[in-house]
Amino acid sequence: MSSSKASPSNITYRLVKHVRQQTYERLSKAAVESTKIFILDSLGVALSGTRVPMVRELETVAAEWGSGNAARIWGSGRRVPAATAAFINGYQIHNQEWDCVHEPAVVHPMAVVLPTLLAWSEAQGGVSGRQLITGCSVAVDVATGIGRAALNKMRFFRPAMCGALGATAGLANIEGLDAATTRSALGLAYSQLSGTMQAHIEGSPVLPMQIGFNTRVAFDAVRLARCGIRGPVDFLEGPFGYFTLMDPEWEPAEFAQLETREAITELSHKPFPSGRATHGGIDGVLTLREQHGFALEHIGEIRVRAPPLVIQLADRAPLPDMVPSYARLCLPYVAATALLTGSVGVDDFEPTALSDPHRQALATRIRVELNENASRNALAPQRVEISLLDGRELALDLPAVLGAPGRPLGHERHCAKFRRAATSGLRPMSARAMDHLQQLVDDLEQLDELCQLVDALVFDPDTL
Repeated sequence: MSSSKASPSNITYRLVKHVRQQTYERLSKAAVESTKIFILDSLGVALSGTRVPMVRELETVAAEWGSGNAARIWGSGRRVPAATAAFINGYQIHNQEWDCVHEPAVVHPMAVVLPTLLAWSEAQGGVSGRQLITGCSVAVDVATGIGRAALNKMRFFRPAMCGALGATAGLANIEGLDAATTRSALGLAYSQLSGTMQAHIEGSPVLPMQIGFNTRVAFDAVRLARCGIRGPVDFLEGPFGYFTLMDPEWEPAEFAQLETREAITELSHKPFPSGRATHGGIDGVLTLREQHGFALEHIGEIRVRAPPLVIQLADRAPLPDMVPSYARLCLPYVAATALLTGSVGVDDFEPTALSDPHRQALATRIRVELNENASRNALAPQRVEISLLDGRELALDLPAVLGAPGRPLGHERHCAKFRRAATSGLRPMSARAMDHLQQLVDDLEQLDELCQLVDALVFDPDTL
């Protein structure tokens, strides 16, 4: 039986109602501040993402999708159609695995949400900073609410799919769409979702492209809905809805606090440009070495004991000819790199680093093992153990990994990450330009026109 009836107990009905009723004034101070923090974080990693050569290849392909100058590609400032800008900018956010994540939902919401909302706003004009903050917050509520409810092992690429539904919700909020149009837009978005975990398993460079594909989904969904085209209304709970086909093992009770939990406050920073599932290993080995000061040649074996999701996402063998998209999700390589260099940065995924025999040799001594946590969507807790050749056994339990709400990065390291990212792109941002961009985001609620924010996302003329 269809559940399309607008019943207050229907989850889809509640999602739509929340999208329509959320306003800036109803957001807590913590939600506003968190939204600004992760907007700046996402802009920084997007500027860093301009360094990836495939950006230029995708721009060439996207040029065949149509001409226009409604919005800009961040970094280069090149004017393109708004949906094309969202596609490229979304790819730039996620192409180095450095963007924020909602760990319980296993969703990188801002990767789809922010480029979609900013490109749309630039094209429309007259959208304020307060509208962007509200749109991003409600988008993250929707994206992570759907992702958090899932209990099954990921088969589809949840960050892209849930991100598209969230971005559609964010646009509906900014545009003030009525309930029927909002629900149609979400149904139309659902009908276009794409992305599976096959690209992840293979380390294919199409993985971050799936983020870009789904920004265009949100654009088309809202445009079609505004033209009066009716999308499926039972897109979540229907017999062929999201929770039937994509994540069939799910818990409706996860939506109990939809209207009040402010999911934007639950996001995790990613201190390192690698998959979040590798961060426990990095965090653990660096902390243990700082505490005990052992020499690398004294390491016998390292074991990272983690939940099933970490095994699924990051337990892969280091290969001398691996590509960056594979290596960023290879926990043994990333943890070995951290021990050898003291951190992990974007340069550690260049060909010379990937084939470094010292990293390869140390990586072979790092194992990823299953712990007692049966959850298929948990990234913590983790435990890192190091056996030294002198017989010592070192261990560290990680209830939360660095960057998570339970172990936050903090303002100083958040700002340092932004600057490290913004200076690592195809063209480095000057200190003056970074200061200006950071100030704009800090004062975002005072901004009357978002085009001013996009103006600050162009490389300095003297670096071109």
